[in-house]
Amino acid sequence: MAPEPAAPRGGSGQGRGERVTHALVRDVELPGGAGTLALVTLDNGLDHTKPTTLGPLGLAEIRTALEGVRARARSGELAAVAVTGKPYFLAAGADLLQAASLSGRDEAKALGESGHATLGMLGEMGVPTFAYVNGVALGGGLEVALNCDYRTVASDAAALALPETGLGLVPGWGGAYLVPRLVGIEKAMDVVLNRPAANKPFKAAEALRLGLVDALFEAADFLEQSIAWTAAVVRGEIVVERRELDSPEVWDAVVGAARQRLDAVVAGSRPAPGRALDLLAAARTATREEAFAAEDDALADLMMTDEMRSSVYAFGLVSGGKRPQGAPDPKLARPVTRVGIVGAGLMAAQIALLFAQRLGVPVVMRDLDQERVDKGLGFVRGTVEKLTGSGRMSKDAGAKILSSVHGTTDIADLASCDFVIEAVTEVMGLKKKVFAELEGIVSPEAILATNTSALSVTEMASDLDHPERVVGIHFFNPVAQMPLVEIIKAAETSDEALATGFAVGKKLRKTAVGCLDRPGFVVNRLLVLLLGKIAEAVEGGTPVEVADRALRPLGLPMPPFQLLDLVGPAVGLHVLTSLREDLGDRVPRSPGLEKLVADGTRLSLDPAAKGLPAPVDPAIQSAFAAEPGTGLDEAGVLDAVLTSLTVEIGHMLSEGVVETPAQIDLCMILGAGWGFHLGGITPYLDRTGYSEKVLGRRILPDGVGNVPRG
Repeated sequence: MAPEPAAPRGGSGQGRGERVTHALVRDVELPGGAGTLALVTLDNGLDHTKPTTLGPLGLAEIRTALEGVRARARSGELAAVAVTGKPYFLAAGADLLQAASLSGRDEAKALGESGHATLGMLGEMGVPTFAYVNGVALGGGLEVALNCDYRTVASDAAALALPETGLGLVPGWGGAYLVPRLVGIEKAMDVVLNRPAANKPFKAAEALRLGLVDALFEAADFLEQSIAWTAAVVRGEIVVERRELDSPEVWDAVVGAARQRLDAVVAGSRPAPGRALDLLAAARTATREEAFAAEDDALADLMMTDEMRSSVYAFGLVSGGKRPQGAPDPKLARPVTRVGIVGAGLMAAQIALLFAQRLGVPVVMRDLDQERVDKGLGFVRGTVEKLTGSGRMSKDAGAKILSSVHGTTDIADLASCDFVIEAVTEVMGLKKKVFAELEGIVSPEAILATNTSALSVTEMASDLDHPERVVGIHFFNPVAQMPLVEIIKAAETSDEALATGFAVGKKLRKTAVGCLDRPGFVVNRLLVLLLGKIAEAVEGGTPVEVADRALRPLGLPMPPFQLLDLVGPAVGLHVLTSLREDLGDRVPRSPGLEKLVADGTRLSLDPAAKGLPAPVDPAIQSAFAAEPGTGLDEAGVLDAVLTSLTVEIGHMLSEGVVETPAQIDLCMILGAGWGFHLGGITPYLDRTGYSEKVLGRRILPDGVGNVPRG
């Protein structure tokens, strides 16, 4: 199964609105007299912007084509069968919108059975079968290849993966059975569980090292090389050795360790990873028929869960390529040919590196003294050296970046910049002073931006002669990895400045979400409020361990006190204080957190193992005045947090901070790492009843991010 939505459609029922993939068959004579190859090409007849996906009608066409090929193979007419795709794609998986439109378990099970019946034929041809993975192979696309006897891959194939468990499903067309038997149970855990959680598909060379494919050929003559390799296999000149199954002891030990990890990380927040692990556990002893039937049952169950529907909703949000809501006409954007950055601290240096790398323009960092400037330049140089040393960046690209990033202590050196972003300490007076200095030296057309995480952009620009040139561009840490930027429209921000902000975000390859200038914008307003409510519970007598565990049912990336350590307790406290100044008593005050920040205390302990949550340090309890044990239990803390978040989202929507709830969800997914299974936040609040209980209404229409209740 898995991960590519096709064209929008209405209603339900198998095949409705499907972008049908066809199976085109042609005969190829194998070199060296090895016989005839039937080459099956999967192609939806559209260009590379419309990925090949597998829905009910497409599967029926592919099955008909394979039945004809199988009859010819069994009659002795063919020596081999191969499957490949149109340019850039083998197949991008099942059509998720089709899957999410299914109205009942029987329909869901039929889709799984259809996939097994179709792809399973590739293992029943009576002659060797080959997959020529010429491009993206995700979910059901990779399972096409796995059901074949042999696999080649093009060197430029950018993504091979089974991402289903990250989308509320399991690999359901043979993947959960075939992968552990092909590469071993330990590597299978990475393919089926770990990589989907990190949303990190394999590149071609990685897939070869792992054993998912058998040979890698250059893209320029990939098909010719694959056919020649096929001929050598058919003639017996190349023999691909397959590993023996892991022993029962190894299999059980790996499964047991994975189950402990899931209990710690997933904590029952979503069913798909556990169902996938059950399939992997059984794959050693199950027959092929038993394993495929178990996959069918798992798919049928999971397709009818809210978590899967939320995942499809979330996937649609993050993969959408349309103009961001609220963005002006892109033609209004000013050209950016030279960038200035005020500040040379860690955040400023990360921004400088990103601008130099993605925009390819000169970048000047300015700070008050040479020591700070040198430290910022040192970060850029050290990061580039790591990237070039590991092969993730070419030496030429690294040299170009280093030659384009400069440092200065003289703000006058920013005069020739047409885009300047400040990234100094979060103090309003300091930021206003920086903007006043900049306005006196840059050209009238230059855009001024701020990376503030919570302060008012409107106030920041209020003393300028031309406040309309100021726009907020809020990056998240670490800058290179976090995909979100919030583009902030202040009271006077012009369409030209706003359009420039969005254009810069796009060139930086970020997802840009437009926000009005309200406290904390989207992510920090909700995330810091959440942390504040956790601290408030401890202030009221909840033990810190109880408060730290309370959010486990959400399946968030990390527990709250570990998150506070990551953000920086001082930064979190600053934003909490800023929010309270504007939003009032809805945002709690925490004297205990203030004391911990004043003392410089770390809040969490080291995790038991890499990748596991870091538990809160029980010793921090002493910073809070209330007697532990007199406050809320875990359910009470979770209820307080969700109630507060629902209230705040209601205010944000009424204030027009964003235009739609979907933008809040997109921000929480990309800026706070909230899982697809939650759909961001609003689908979760809808399906758990908080929206109706607190706001008197659902936030999203029924059926968006959940199984329809009607």
